[in-house]
Amino acid sequence: MAATEVSPPRTDPPSSEPRPSARRTRAPRTFEQANRRLKWAMLAPALLFVGLMIVFPLAFTLDLSLTDAFGAVNADKRHIGLRNFTDALGDTRRFWPAARRTLVFTVGAVVLETVLGLALAMLMRKPFRGMRMVRTVLIIPLLATPVAIGILWLLILDPTNGIANHLLAGLGLPRQEFLGSVSQSLPMLMLIDVWQWTPMMTLLLLAGLSTLPEEPEEAALVDGAGAWQRFRHVVLPMLGPTLATALVLRAVDALKTFDILYATKGAGGGSDFEVETLNVYAYGLTFDYQEYGLAAAVLVLFTLFIIGVVVVLRRRGGGKNA
Repeated sequence: MAATEVSPPRTDPPSSEPRPSARRTRAPRTFEQANRRLKWAMLAPALLFVGLMIVFPLAFTLDLSLTDAFGAVNADKRHIGLRNFTDALGDTRRFWPAARRTLVFTVGAVVLETVLGLALAMLMRKPFRGMRMVRTVLIIPLLATPVAIGILWLLILDPTNGIANHLLAGLGLPRQEFLGSVSQSLPMLMLIDVWQWTPMMTLLLLAGLSTLPEEPEEAALVDGAGAWQRFRHVVLPMLGPTLATALVLRAVDALKTFDILYATKGAGGGSDFEVETLNVYAYGLTFDYQEYGLAAAVLVLFTLFIIGVVVVLRRRGGGKNA
């Protein structure tokens, strides 16, 4: 019987790969990563400060809206739940008319400012003689404060001695009460807002027009498209993002309009509350009636209303640009 050979045990050569338990060395940090971390480290204090300045007033207002605070903010008060919100939403005499006026004022003013601003921006798109002078004159309404503008237009629209009625009389037209009329006050204040803020819309849209490429419009011109067709099908779609941003900025600012309304019509927005918006209504509740809890609830509802308007505008703007 032949003896069987026993093979020696097989030994594998040592592997160059590290064992799973071995500690992996950390990859060196790139310049972009270090720069990003440095950027956030430098911005953190400012972001923290701004965040606290936003969060604390909102939290305080929300907490105040759930109380029956009256007479003084630091007076004894108790939490009453959502009673202030139900009282505000059930107020058909002051709250809902003020909300309607806020919406009418914002929509009317912003639509007119957008149309006029876009028209002026298109006219000033191409260089012409005296363009610098026109732009300088255009921004003059933006330099004055809303209170000063309100007083200026009070003098112009004065029913007795105002220059507006003198001009109407010279044209053979009947004299108007303007801001002294219950029915004319809100439309006149919308026109004053249009006079002041149309230049801002013009500058924003003019800046957007200056960044548009010229090739698509030139191609449409070669294909025989007219001026209106080029504007509607070429310029306006490319201007969509700028137009949407301008609309959001201006709509939020118009919703918050207070000083020019208070400067021209006083507390309550006039004798019959004819120009009382939600801002004016909340101001009256706070400083005239000292109902701080109810005023805080109105401000919370007003904030939610503004957020809703911004969301709607952003969605519609995004849908058109898609």
